[in-house]
Formats: sequence, C-alpha cells, structure tokens
Amino acid sequence: MLGERLCGYPRGMRTVAGSTDRIVVIGAGLAGLSAALHLAGRGREVTVVERLAGPGGRAGRRDVAGHLLDTGPTVLTMPGVVEDTFAAVGESMADRLRMVRLDPAYRAHFADGSVLDVRADPEAMAEEIRAFAGPGEAAGYRRLRQWLLRLYEAEFAHFIGTNFDSPLRLLGPQLARLTVLGGFGQWERAVRRFIRDERLRRVFTFQALYAGVAPRTALALYAVIAYMDTIGGVYFPYGGMRALPDALAAAAADAGVTFRYGATVASLERRGRRVAAVHTEDGDRIGCDAVVLSCELPVAYRLLGCSPYRVVPLQLAPSAVVLHLSAPTVWEGTLHHNLLFGQAWESVFDDLVLDGRLMRDPSLLLTRPTATDRSLAPPGRQLLSLLAPVPNLADRPDDWDRAGPAYARRMLDTAAGRLGFAPSTVETLHLDTPADWERLGLTAGTPFSLSHTLRQTGPFRPANVPRAVENAVLAGCGTVPGVGIPTALMSGRLAADRITGVPRGRRVLIADPAGRLTPASGPR
Repeated sequence: MLGERLCGYPRGMRTVAGSTDRIVVIGAGLAGLSAALHLAGRGREVTVVERLAGPGGRAGRRDVAGHLLDTGPTVLTMPGVVEDTFAAVGESMADRLRMVRLDPAYRAHFADGSVLDVRADPEAMAEEIRAFAGPGEAAGYRRLRQWLLRLYEAEFAHFIGTNFDSPLRLLGPQLARLTVLGGFGQWERAVRRFIRDERLRRVFTFQALYAGVAPRTALALYAVIAYMDTIGGVYFPYGGMRALPDALAAAAADAGVTFRYGATVASLERRGRRVAAVHTEDGDRIGCDAVVLSCELPVAYRLLGCSPYRVVPLQLAPSAVVLHLSAPTVWEGTLHHNLLFGQAWESVFDDLVLDGRLMRDPSLLLTRPTATDRSLAPPGRQLLSLLAPVPNLADRPDDWDRAGPAYARRMLDTAAGRLGFAPSTVETLHLDTPADWERLGLTAGTPFSLSHTLRQTGPFRPANVPRAVENAVLAGCGTVPGVGIPTALMSGRLAADRITGVPRGRRVLIADPAGRLTPASGPR
C-alpha cells in the first residue's frame, strides 16, 4: 500500500439535519447502489426506486440470440473502490464477483501498421515501449509513470474522494502540491515532457475522451485517468459488466435494502424545505427522512423544483455510437480491448469537441469480451462491440434513426480495413446511437454526462447538496466527482457522507498501483 490519509473534511461540512433513519434512493445505477450500500451499512433503512426492470442504469444490458451484450461501460478500473463499496456492509468483493485483470489492458493499433500492447506492469511496459519506440522513450515512460503516480497520490483522497462546500476548501498544502506537479497545466503538454513519440503519447492521453475534452485543453490533473488504466490496470468481471451492478444489488438486498423496480418517480412530497415522501407514477407513497437522487441531473432538478445558478451554461460531453457484433472467428491480432487509431489525432477532438461534427478520420474502441469470457456468446461465436465517439444531440441534432445504420457500416468498414477482415462475415446484433441514449432519458443523447472542463471540475461541478432542499442529496456522474465507474461508486459514498456525516474513524485510502484499497474502517 502507498499509505492512507484521513478524510480531512472540515468541521461543519454540510450534512442533512434532523432524523435520517429512512432514506429513499432514486435510481439503481452504480451511484445509487453505492449510496444504498453505504447507507445500509450505517444502519439506515433504505429503499431504492428504479424505473427499469433491474439494476445497472447506464451499465445496461441486452441479450440477442445467446449473446450477452453490455450496452454501457466496458472499461473497469480501480477495483479497490468496488471492494470498498462491498465492505460498506461487511461484504467481500471476492465472495460476490469474480474479477480478472486484463494483461495487456489494451492493444493499440496505429495507422502506420504498428501495434503496441499496453501493460500495467512497469518492466513489461517499458520493454514493450523499448521495442516499439526505442530505449529513450522507455526511459521517458518510467519518468511519466512516476509523475502519474505522484499526481494520483495528490488527488485521490483530497480531491476525488472528498466533499466540497466551497472552492476555498481547495486551499492548502495538497493544492500547492498539485500545482507544483503541473496539475493545472495542459494534459497533452505534460505528457510531452516525458514522451516524444506522437503515437505513444496517444496511449496516455486518449482517456481525455472519457472526460469530454481534448488533451491539449484538458487539465493535466485528469491524467489521473491514464494512471487508473495504464498503471492501475483494467479489469473485467466474469459474466460481463452487468455482473457488477447485479452483485452490488444482491449485497444491498441481503443487507436489508428494499428495491422497487419498474417504478418511475412522479413527484416529491414537500413539507417546507424538506422532502417527506417520494410518489411513484403507480400511486405509491414512500415516506422518507432524506432522499438521494442518482438520476439524470435535469430529472433531479425537475423533481426538486430548482436548478443550480451558473454564470456559464453546463457543457455536455460528446456521445457515442456503439455497434454490437457477432463473428464466427477471432479477428486476428485483437485482444479484449483494442484502440484503433486513425492517422489524424488532433482533428478528432476538433471535430467532436470544437466543431460538433463526425470524425473525419475516426479513432475507434473495439472490445471483444469473449477474449476473456467465452460464456458471453454461443459456441463458435465471438462477441464484439465497436465504439465511435460522436457529437451529442445538443451540438449536432442529427436524425440518428435514419443515419445510424449507414454510419455503423462506415465504422465496420473502417475497422475491417485496419484489421484486415471481411465485413460480410460479421453479423450485426444491435446498434446504439445518441437517439437511443436520449430515449433512455440521457440528456442530449450522451451517456458521458457533463464534460470535465475547468468550470465543471471539483467544487465547480454541480454540487451534491442542492441549496433549495434541506434533506436531498445528488449522486451520479453529473455531480462530484464525475464520470466513470470508480467515480460513480465514490459519488454514492460521498452522498451517504452528506446524510450521515463521515463515520468515526473513516479513512480514505490511497490505493497501490493495482488499485487495491484496504476496506473502510471505523464504526458505521
């Protein structure tokens, strides 16, 4: 372990006043499940209300002809945060979930035909880079790795894992440390200090797409995402990504949490500035002392009857088109996760983020989960998904129901040309476009919520405590800390802290390079 830090919350951190015995959590996505587990572990009576038929939220699922599709996130990092979530109710992740570390984490394919396997082990990765770009770049990688590690240590406990009531909370030695490390400079420029090879720099900056910003404009502090997958490692649960919310929900149910699936929240019953009950469209009334809203931000604000005051409008991240495929054979040279980079790179972000148009030279993510778990497809078949970032519907209001199939064929042809397979051998199982995400209730058809610009980072992101309501707390990727599986789970824990206060003796732990955390300690 790299060590541990006390939470460091200031006295007077805003929490829900009065009784908090009965809690309703709206939404059974990862953030809502995390909040439910932490609250149940602290002795609260918790009811989760979910409009869908099962848990997962954005981590969706669809079964087609014996293929088990994950329609949400496919990259899982920081298993220690998952472990910490199970530990909230005295459970162990190993008893609920079979997880494997992917090695390599990715295979990067470049337009010039070169290929690089991305490994978390420092010696193995240095050797990969030495063979790919020479000993100078391997030495640069080692220095970059140390910088990413120091950046992660500076951020995790004091910024990512902390509730903020004011930007003034940032002030202190940890902010100075982050500043000295260059965390408020540009991500691309920071990586360039260590790595000269333009292809190699992509491996440590493409994660900016997760944050919804370009590497050359993204804050360097978001390079911590590169730490999470290139150093902490990428993991996969057997049974597919759906296995994670299923396991969390099962642990919550065994801890006494009540789930009401297929129930859409219609309104919140108010008594002054407090929520007294949640009403569903079926006419049910669920009384509560506090409520956690882990639904989409616009839905949460509509239910609360308020909205945050912001001088600058909220900026949404780009969306994605995801094509789910079945193939009779393994695509030669592919692993579980594959990055298919085009010749262009800067123009990808110009197209998506600045100009709101489709990528002229697409970079794609190809995922083949049957490389790890053969049970996800029928015998003799391979399950694959091909993801292309595209503008959200606010930036580019295309008719995706009409244009989607043609764009999917373009994606498939692009991948086929780069990997050398015949598109005619591939069967399309399902297609998700921004129009489909919008029908699922995701704002502007983007599953990536708000982008992580400076104005939407840390205490400048929409707060998880709406000022207009005394006993409501927000959770999810639209509030703190942000987008991603680990951060969604941490968002649920931060929401629970707002309701119960920080449990006595609670420690926020710094993970080792494998992302392992010691389970949270202290009374619940």
